[in-house]
Amino acid sequence: MTTEPNPYSTLAWRTSSASGGSGECVEVARSGPSVLIRDSQDRSGPILIVNAAQWLGLLERARNGDISLR
Repeated sequence: MTTEPNPYSTLAWRTSSASGGSGECVEVARSGPSVLIRDSQDRSGPILIVNAAQWLGLLERARNGDISLR
C-alpha cells in the first residue's frame, strides 16, 4: 500500500475566534478560488470544498440566524 501526502497540510488553516479554544469548531483555509472546511477535532477526516460565493452565503445565513453552526 502506498501513502500519498495530504495536499492540504501546508495550507494556513484558521479556527474561528468565537470557538473560544473549546475544540468544537471547524477550520477553514483558502486554496485558490476555493474555501476548504474541516472538523478541528478530526483534521485527517473529510474536507468540504466550496467556492467563495457559497462560503459567503453560508456566513450570511449563519449571521442572520437562518442556520446554526453549532
